[in-house]
Amino acid sequence: MDVFKTITHYIKNTDLYLVILALVCSGYGMVLIYSATLNPATVFDGSTRNLIIQGAAIIIGLGAFVVMSLIDLEGMSGWWKIFVLVNIGLQFLLFTPLGTEVNGQRAWLNLGVTSLQPGELGKLIFIFTLAAHISEIKDHISEWRGLFVIGLHTLIMMGAVVIASGDTGMAIQYFMIALIMLFAAGLSLKWLGAGFGLGIISIPIIWNFILKGYQKTRILVLFDPSIDPDASMQSTYGKIAIGSGQISGQGLTHGTMTQMQLVSENQTDYIFSVAGEELGFIGCMLIICLLALLILRLFYVSYRASTTFSALLAVGVGGMFLFQTFMNIFMNIGLLPVMGLTLPFFSYGGTSVVTMYSALGIAAGVRMREKPSWLQ
Repeated sequence: MDVFKTITHYIKNTDLYLVILALVCSGYGMVLIYSATLNPATVFDGSTRNLIIQGAAIIIGLGAFVVMSLIDLEGMSGWWKIFVLVNIGLQFLLFTPLGTEVNGQRAWLNLGVTSLQPGELGKLIFIFTLAAHISEIKDHISEWRGLFVIGLHTLIMMGAVVIASGDTGMAIQYFMIALIMLFAAGLSLKWLGAGFGLGIISIPIIWNFILKGYQKTRILVLFDPSIDPDASMQSTYGKIAIGSGQISGQGLTHGTMTQMQLVSENQTDYIFSVAGEELGFIGCMLIICLLALLILRLFYVSYRASTTFSALLAVGVGGMFLFQTFMNIFMNIGLLPVMGLTLPFFSYGGTSVVTMYSALGIAAGVRMREKPSWLQ
């Protein structure tokens, strides 16, 4: 009876909008994953296996949502420096025998029964540590000393990700999350303008000394596919698939390019192209609308937060979803290079799904602490 009462109280106090939107997105995503991996000859080894794994990840993710919503992160904010070290150590686990290569990139930890991408989990720790750090110096955020230490915090984590995994796409996510959180914290626009200018000036350095050959090629083929037809093929096929769907699509499980597996990794990075080809413009707009509602809800939670730290937590989560959605869709339509960013809740991938539900749990915790409740 007490357990039932506890569950009832939790449901009444948690943010059901976030949960419902996430589950609708996940359900839609599983339909697309089923079609993207359908192989009539070996059904269990194809779509059924992927659906089982994705479904298990969603269940685990819901558990993570509940756990993260119950943790009082504000009470732990004084330990943020320790968590920075923990996050760096998590990234450097890739140098141990647990580190494994997937699709040519050493960015995963092989845990036997499953695998874990440290960069994904690290994003949540980074949002927590940066929110605590900004809250600590919020009165000096627009002074050069304050901005310097926040910038150093961000660069250290970006460097740890790049050194450990070489995943510049993940590092860019950390940078954009920090930028959105700083903007929300009230950073002067002059500093944002200066940062933009510095970014432009840094392009030659990044191009010549940081980006690897294959990364440069991914950028160049956006402007001239003939530079490397093989490298541009995935992007080209993705655009063709989306365009061929027109308004209502070719029909679920009937997309020519999807069913012929011409778009590689169409269940992960290119799940949006599956929706475009098989469900058309209508299917794509439904994805955009669902994710837009979810992101707007996260920013609303931030707006209603009772403390600066809580507000920054929620805006960090919202910024993570916003940037990742933007990048994945633009990658699918050929306006940005392939960077291996999943579409939140829609793409296949256990680590990504659990991370996204955990992130929503953090935001739900902020929402639950806006008013007195049985949890306080």
